[in-house]
Amino acid sequence: MLFTLGISCIIALLVALRLTRRHVSPFPLLPGPRPLPFFGNALQLDTKRPWLTYTAWGKTYGKIFRSRIFGIDMIFINSETIAQELLEKRSANYSTRPVLRTNELAGISFNTVMLPYGETLRRHRRMFHQVLRAEVSISYHEIYSRHANELVIHLLGATRDSLQHHTEAYSGSLIMTVTYGHLANQGSLSSRAHETLDIITHILSPEKAVMFTAFPFLEKLPFWCFGGAFALMGRCRELCQQLLNEPFNEAKAQIADGTASRSLVADFFSQAHDDTDEDIMKAIALSGYMAGMETTASILQAFLLAMMLHPDIQSRARADIDQVVGHDSMPCLDDRASLPYLDAILLEVLRWHPPAPLGAAHETSNDDVYDGYFIPKGAMVMVNQWALSRDEDIFPDASRFDPSRHLTVDGKLKSTIVNHFAFGHGRRICPGRWFAGNGLWSATAAILAVLRIDHAKDSNGDRIEVKPEFTTGIVTHPEPFHFSFEVVNTTREAHIRAMMNSK
Repeated sequence: MLFTLGISCIIALLVALRLTRRHVSPFPLLPGPRPLPFFGNALQLDTKRPWLTYTAWGKTYGKIFRSRIFGIDMIFINSETIAQELLEKRSANYSTRPVLRTNELAGISFNTVMLPYGETLRRHRRMFHQVLRAEVSISYHEIYSRHANELVIHLLGATRDSLQHHTEAYSGSLIMTVTYGHLANQGSLSSRAHETLDIITHILSPEKAVMFTAFPFLEKLPFWCFGGAFALMGRCRELCQQLLNEPFNEAKAQIADGTASRSLVADFFSQAHDDTDEDIMKAIALSGYMAGMETTASILQAFLLAMMLHPDIQSRARADIDQVVGHDSMPCLDDRASLPYLDAILLEVLRWHPPAPLGAAHETSNDDVYDGYFIPKGAMVMVNQWALSRDEDIFPDASRFDPSRHLTVDGKLKSTIVNHFAFGHGRRICPGRWFAGNGLWSATAAILAVLRIDHAKDSNGDRIEVKPEFTTGIVTHPEPFHFSFEVVNTTREAHIRAMMNSK
């Protein structure tokens, strides 16, 4: 519990004062659930999986509706069409982020994802564009293949409890190579980045953050009022400072002694800069690393779970690979256009399990009117990706995993991964989506080409059944599950091992 009985009366009074603010627009407010006294709709949420509550409310109040938590307006969009209308066509009004005090307390306000719209954000995105845009991302062909091959070998020794580590190691090392170059202490950095992301995922949701926005005095209260939350935010702050400086300084030292490989940081130092630019570069590099590691690992884990649960889909994808590249060669990005079913699988994984069910919050810069309803300036706007993924009008029988829903009758892709709603909307769409898409494709193609993922067996030889369950938080993962990997192509396995040994 975040509040003790001793301060509840003060909070209730301040909430009541906030709720008395008058609505002055001639247009009505969006419909939404009736707020409870003092706390608005805060006590009506599924606190672990709020996206489920927002999806249920959308069925009652429409595909865009209003909620109010501690006096803060929150607008929820449960429709891709509405998301496109507001965040794409009216992007000038919907491109900033709410400035959340919790981000500052946790030391993560530097992160590109959290930045309000302005010159600093534009500088971040320009730098990302230099190394992650479509035509540059495809040039990392060898990097994708090398890391994907290493992942395949590591998965052969994976356990139920180490699967997350292996997928995070793949996604983290891939983005680190492009961001910082080849660093000596990647394991330590990955461990600390994972700890940081775990804190962010579990204690910095918008529903919790708005309390500090509504009531700034809360951060002045004794630590014991908040359990371990403040201690975790302090630890997050400490970790972020380490991660901002250590990999950057190592890459800088490599550049100085001439041992650096091509990277975002190396490109930065090839140009004129000052100390302020260096601080911004640290923020850009760490933002890219942390965002790429967490979400890509989540998607890979969901892919492995889906393939285990659907062996027929797994077999069809492997048959396509064998037909296109032959039984002895490994698939590579040059083969991607000839393997649309694999892209359809990835699209379905993103739909079946959006890694960030509520995405990242937007904020309105000015008052707006949509469909006759008033949306106030300063409202927090959330695209409920979970609701989009379960929209039966677009995805019939939405609970079923079915890659064919993303293919035309003649087997062509209806859309591409980089346009998927999981990467966001408008001016805040993920700048690394091409890089992430290529990394995901390379990993999944390599896994299917060499391995079969199946149910594990217990000591009696009976299959261990798996029910798909997922963690909670801003970014979610499949809960650890039992599995087994079997090599289905020894020639390809030998080819990978030979390449790894020749490094």
